[in-house]
Amino acid sequence: MSGHSKWHNIQAKKGKTDAARGKIFTKIGREIAVCVKQGGSDPNVNSKLKDIIAKAKQNNMPSDNIERSIKKAAGELGGVNYEAITYEGYGVGGSAVIVECLTDNKNRTAGDVRHSFDKHGGSLGSNGCVSYLFKRKGIVVVVDVKDAEALMLDAIELGAVDVQEDEDSVEIITEANEDGKMREELEKKGYNVVSSETALVPDLYVDLSEDQQAKFQRMIDALEDLDDVQEVYHNVNLSEEEE
Repeated sequence: MSGHSKWHNIQAKKGKTDAARGKIFTKIGREIAVCVKQGGSDPNVNSKLKDIIAKAKQNNMPSDNIERSIKKAAGELGGVNYEAITYEGYGVGGSAVIVECLTDNKNRTAGDVRHSFDKHGGSLGSNGCVSYLFKRKGIVVVVDVKDAEALMLDAIELGAVDVQEDEDSVEIITEANEDGKMREELEKKGYNVVSSETALVPDLYVDLSEDQQAKFQRMIDALEDLDDVQEVYHNVNLSEEEE
């Protein structure tokens, strides 16, 4: 996550190639698998699954793929058991990085993540070495906003803890895991919600030199390209050009 609007990141993701889109679908499929194992296959009962389905649709994942992932996780089609693992480490300039993974082979994942850090001037750390610099919050992104003030009032009334207006979007910050409810309520009011997620948000962002930014971005790209990596969070204020 960069220091400014996530909408720029979302636009970039939506514009990626079919191969990259397929990788995003695979990652969401793993999220569905773990979620169904934990809370069941009915999104009306499993609110977290409901949020992941919304995320899948926001990323243009076909309904057939979503249904197949749910059935596979429920044991109807056979499946793989994934384990959630989080790695913490440092990038260039003392930057902080958290990598969330879902894997069926911990040794492979650990080796791949460590290699991505080492290759790009970073270093893998111990659990807790940087997580204290982040807080888990809900982030809801709304676009095509005709009246930002009205949206802000609506969001605050619905429990938002912060509202940040950008050139082409408005970000609404909620408590962790409250983003799904916020999305639903705003959609009922007619707002165009393009993204909702619970994410790790840094308390403070750090600035890097142009060369450091380029090196750091290569590391983030390498981590995000790993099959087992679901999310990568960091506290670097990246320029839009580097995203």
